[in-house]
Amino acid sequence: MTAHTETRIPDPLIRTLADFRFELRRFLHFSEQAALDAGLQPQQHQLLLQVAGASDEATVTIAYAAERLGLKHNSAVELVDRCVREDLLERTEDPADRRRAILRLTRKSQRILARLSGEHARELIEAAPRLTRTLQHLQRHAAAEAAR
Repeated sequence: MTAHTETRIPDPLIRTLADFRFELRRFLHFSEQAALDAGLQPQQHQLLLQVAGASDEATVTIAYAAERLGLKHNSAVELVDRCVREDLLERTEDPADRRRAILRLTRKSQRILARLSGEHARELIEAAPRLTRTLQHLQRHAAAEAAR
């Protein structure tokens, strides 16, 4: 008995989703490696980025960090504790609610984050044409699929 393998051309939406996933993964791999090269674990970099990038109206607490990173509260506590031990974050009592801790970057983490942000900006400038093209294809194919 011979095995019959059917060769078929991938659906344009599937191909585009695969391309989009590849481009995202490519950027995430760059980001993870850049964090490691800077002496951070990738999750530490992501946490610092969320603390630094919070709006002026946001109260940056462990609950805020957990939500932004998609972590359970206890996992966020462990990550924050590690960052505090490594002098990347300061944790102070919230004067409005003494049960909560406010998170702030240290000078050390500000310097690291500034360097990493510059590297990420340069990488995104290079990746922007690929990402834009992939997003445009994705938009077109998703719209066609939705119209079916």
